[in-house]
Amino acid sequence: MDKKTVEEMEVRFGEVMQAPPYPVDEILELIAAVPPGKAEEWTLAALKALTDAGDFDGTRRLVKARKDMLGAKLQGTGIRDILRKATKDRLLLAFVDSVGFGMRSLDEAFARLERLLSFQPGRLVLNPTWGLGEVKRIDSFYRRVTVDFTARKGHQMTFDAACETLVFAPEDHVLVTNRADPARIQKMLKEEPGEFVKAMLKSFGDMPVTRLEELCAQHGFVKQANWKAFWEKARAALRQDNLVEIPTRRTEPLHVKKTAETYGDSWFTAFAQMTDPKSILSSVRELQGTKRFKALPDDARAKIADRLAFALKGARGVDDALYARLAFCLDDLKLDPERTAKARTYLWTDGRYLAAARTLPARETETLVVFLTADNREARKHELFKVLPEMCFPFLTETLMFFKTDADCEDAVAALLKSPAAPATLVTLILGRYEDFKHWSKLPPLVVILTHAIALGEGRQSGETLRMQNMIRRLFADKKWLEGIFAQLQPADQVLFFERFQASIAWDPSTHHLIVVRMTHIVPELATRQVKKAEAPKIERVTSFRAYAERKAAYQKLVNVDIPENTRRIEFARSYGDLSENAEYQYAKDEQRALLQKQTLMQDELKLVKAVDFASVVSDAVCPGTTVRIATADGKELSYTVLGEWDNDLERGIIANKTRLAQNMLGKKAGESFDLPDVDGNVTTATIIAVEPLSDDLREWIKVPAGMAI
Repeated sequence: MDKKTVEEMEVRFGEVMQAPPYPVDEILELIAAVPPGKAEEWTLAALKALTDAGDFDGTRRLVKARKDMLGAKLQGTGIRDILRKATKDRLLLAFVDSVGFGMRSLDEAFARLERLLSFQPGRLVLNPTWGLGEVKRIDSFYRRVTVDFTARKGHQMTFDAACETLVFAPEDHVLVTNRADPARIQKMLKEEPGEFVKAMLKSFGDMPVTRLEELCAQHGFVKQANWKAFWEKARAALRQDNLVEIPTRRTEPLHVKKTAETYGDSWFTAFAQMTDPKSILSSVRELQGTKRFKALPDDARAKIADRLAFALKGARGVDDALYARLAFCLDDLKLDPERTAKARTYLWTDGRYLAAARTLPARETETLVVFLTADNREARKHELFKVLPEMCFPFLTETLMFFKTDADCEDAVAALLKSPAAPATLVTLILGRYEDFKHWSKLPPLVVILTHAIALGEGRQSGETLRMQNMIRRLFADKKWLEGIFAQLQPADQVLFFERFQASIAWDPSTHHLIVVRMTHIVPELATRQVKKAEAPKIERVTSFRAYAERKAAYQKLVNVDIPENTRRIEFARSYGDLSENAEYQYAKDEQRALLQKQTLMQDELKLVKAVDFASVVSDAVCPGTTVRIATADGKELSYTVLGEWDNDLERGIIANKTRLAQNMLGKKAGESFDLPDVDGNVTTATIIAVEPLSDDLREWIKVPAGMAI
């Protein structure tokens, strides 16, 4: 820039700076056009003029545009002071002070300031927890923003919290649309579910189906009970939409593209450069779903076949499920029969298809069965029947459904179910879908399969067997299923099933009792065979006078000291304002809940536990109120006194009757052995030498301590 031009611009700068209002846009253009030294000079001059004129917006815009130069010269606190000089408005001053100039980067501080300035009363905002809200008030004194959310009116947030969690709600956001025109949203939900899902994705961003379900339920669009039917309609519509990418796995996000793909030369050029097997498969499946695919020329089909071959090579030995899905795709397109046959052979090698099935999406396991048996159904089916016990549940399900009219399949399944250790997956499948297989005459009697299921419901399991156990338990708890099963059984088998289940002890007691009672309702005659559990004898809960008095003193301190102090802390913390953002208040309330819970527990225990002096105890067997001398395995002699459930004084050898050691000794007499646990949980065998009455010192210890009462 020549000297004359600079002089002309300097004249113009002087003209625009004559008097307010100052044209900030033109000032910034002039500053940007001159050398750095001159630009700094003019920036400082313009700032002084703007701040003197009280032009906060102009000052903010100039400072933000020149923040790099000013930040190096003034630092964050200096910029804060410049902005403060430009206004006397309390709210603007509160905004400037709260965004963190000097503590945060200038970019972040300005971003927070811009956000606070946008929170004007009446403005619609979004919060990740509460959804859509309307700003009602902005308090400069307490520095709080009050927002009316749909589910939470008058919610108050500090400026800092508002900057962190609130964003401006765009007019096309689905929540804004629902607020302005709820009938439109309801119409989309009923008639255009695919368009509604697209609106959700455009509003909230890409997300998995599980997250979409959560958001729809959270904002009252689709109830969880109705989600499955809604999503089936939406997915059918979305599959016809070129703008939407639907992943094969529920954990992967749905995606809406900005423009529809035309699948022209540029697409094939980019596709030919792809190296990621998953991306190659996804791209081919998208193209396959369009009408354009059938009309593709031979050279385009050759490119697709080439990339699929490349992807197969990349997935080989790395991801068997992905390899299988690529093979399915190649088979669908009929592009390379020879390579398809090789892929099928590879999956059969060393049972790789079993590994593939474990991580394949459930809806593609049927395709796997079809693909594996396409070249020689008769020979291949016998290979599959040999490994039925090794199949994961989805693969086993699809295999049996595919061959359910095949006599050889019936033979294989019947043989496995007649064995003592029938596979958990097979038992679960046959019982869960009994209507599909009850025509198989070679199956063992239904009561035998039910016996396998009851055994599966017992014990601790892991992995897929644990999943089968949980499925069996859900089946047994399903009243409709249980009624259907009893309808298939003969009266004698009904009794066998009932009594076998009733004798099972490893089920959750409440669930077990519920199912037993339900069985008697289905078949009333079984009620006469129901075993009534004898009530456990009530054991009196006792403790010494000393322990009871100490526990009562602790209770009185809790009620008279600890809880009142907590109440004062709550009131003091309440004075800070904004309870939702008040950490001291939240801590005090958490403490209050814990104290009140402790009060209830102690109050109940003081009513249930009886204070005694053990004076009348005379016994030759260990019981509360006796002293026990024992000999350990290594020859040591120890002495313990068993008292009540709150008694504990290790220096005197006093232990509570609820301890593991006391429980092991109770009822034992001199000469008998018992398990002696140590502090690490290890157990050795010890022998009782003698069971003696309490000494005078112990009887004195049991008395109520001076200054206490019961």
